[in-house]
Order: sequence, then structure tokens, then C-alpha cells
Amino acid sequence: MKIKALGYMGFAVKDVGLWRDFLARKIGLMETPSSTNEDARYRMDSRGWRIGVTQGDLDDLAFVGFEVSNPQELAAMRSRLQEAGIKVEDASPELLADRDVLGMIRCMDPFGMQVEIFYGAADQYEKPFVSPTGIKGFVTGSQGMGHYFYAVPDISKALRFYSDALGLQLSDYIDISLSPELTVRGHFFHCNGRHHTMAIAEAPMPKRIHHFMIQATSFDDVGFACDRLDGRDNDAIDSNLRVADADGESCLTTTIGRHVNDHMVSFYAKTPSGFEIEFGWGAREVDDNSWSVTRHSRTAMWGHKSLRSK
Repeated sequence: MKIKALGYMGFAVKDVGLWRDFLARKIGLMETPSSTNEDARYRMDSRGWRIGVTQGDLDDLAFVGFEVSNPQELAAMRSRLQEAGIKVEDASPELLADRDVLGMIRCMDPFGMQVEIFYGAADQYEKPFVSPTGIKGFVTGSQGMGHYFYAVPDISKALRFYSDALGLQLSDYIDISLSPELTVRGHFFHCNGRHHTMAIAEAPMPKRIHHFMIQATSFDDVGFACDRLDGRDNDAIDSNLRVADADGESCLTTTIGRHVNDHMVSFYAKTPSGFEIEFGWGAREVDDNSWSVTRHSRTAMWGHKSLRSK
């Protein structure tokens, strides 16, 4: 039994309109025709959707969908979770239709996050992914849609759920300095060749997640996205794609840099809900036959200088 990938993420947000502009015009995702005024869904590849936003006061990550191979693997995951003492529910026909999958179970993690495990997601090869900003594509497929960094109040409970019960595999640690007085340990977990599908840290943050990450197939697409999110004049990009935050400021929260653990070249930017998105390229992959867990004392080899307001 094995979680194969992070299949999708769902956000409950206060302003769907701002997110619609952000994900399409700034990030370059393709909105699906099924989107409404109350919710919107976005494609990154052949899948029917990867990111969903719906109207809600949470203004944060509302649920995550982890993918397994088939009905047998779903049944095995149900048994594994139940043996760990976790209450598991079958998805209703309405929820299956909404998520556009064939089978699903769901449960709550120790902190109230809805975790969905599914198989049989819809592919739409007959309707190719076309980015509104010309992005060539994203690294998905067997690696799933990306990763997210989850801030939790109790790391022991988080590890029992995500590592022991769900079976995510440890990649490495980073001791992250949040201030001269506070260092937290980030635990990075994989379930496929992507270096990490999620990272977890016991850290005081205003939102459930610090960021979520998507990985482009072209380094130039990282640069073009950085320019769009910067919002300042740049003759190299179309003025119609230069978009800043609602207050006219740049959305960027870091410079471009390279991480020490997955070697991703990326930058970070603020989403309309306050947490961040990482837009990257060029990460190395994990091979369980040769990989060894290591520890790092900083997050970046170079770059990733903070642009956040003090």
C-alpha cells in the first residue's frame, strides 16, 4: 500500500476573484470551464484540475488529495488508517462527482485538515493544457502536482499521522532559523521521485501552510513569472501581464535562489490569502535505493533573500 502523489489541493478563500486573477494571469494556470462565481478550478497538465478555490472565511488550505493506484490500494489504505485508530469515511456520490474521481476515502489529520485519498482521477488529453501566459508546462505526472509546507502545533502528532499512518518517507531535515531566538526543524517527506511532497514543522505561523510549490519545466518560465509577480516596468514582458498586488506593490517575497536540499531554483510570492507560493524549476529527484537522510542548517545555497516587510 502506498500514497503515490499529491493529486490536488483545495483552498477556501475570502476573495475568489483575486485568486482567479492571481492563478491565471500571474501564475499561468488554465481555468476550467466548470468554474463559477463562487469557485474556480485550475489545470496544470492533462488532469481535469489540480488546484481549487472556493468561497470561504478560512482563507487557507482547506483539503488535500493524495492519490493511490487503484481500488485495492485504496482499500489497503483504509485498513492501514483504521488500524492506526483514525476514523475513515467513504466519500459520498456528490463528493466523488465534485472531485471527479472514481473512489475516495477521507479523514481528518490531528489538526482538523481534511485529508482525501483517491484513485481514478479524470484525464483530459483531448483538451490540452494551454497556459494563458505561455508557460510550456509543469512537472507533474508520477511526481504529482507539487508540494506544500505545513505548520503544525505538535510535530509528534503530525509525524504519527503523516509518516506512521499515511506512510510518507523522510527525505531530510532543515534547521530553519525564524529569528535569532527561534530555530525550528523542518521535516521533508516524499512519496515518489519528487524530493518532497510535503514538509512539516512545529512553527508559529498565521496560516496552516507557509507555502505551496509548483515546478515549471523551463527555467525561463520561472524568470517570466518572477517579472509578472514583481509588477514593475520591464520592457521584456507584455504590459498586459504585468500585475502587482492590490496595493500596487510587488507580490514577490524573496529573490530567486536555490535550495540546499532539493536543489530547486525558485522564488516565493504572496498569494491573495497571505500565505505564499513557490515557483520553481530544476529540482533533483529522490531514489530510495540510494538516498540517505541528511540534515541542513540553512534553506538556501544562494539567493532567496527576503523581500517581506518587517
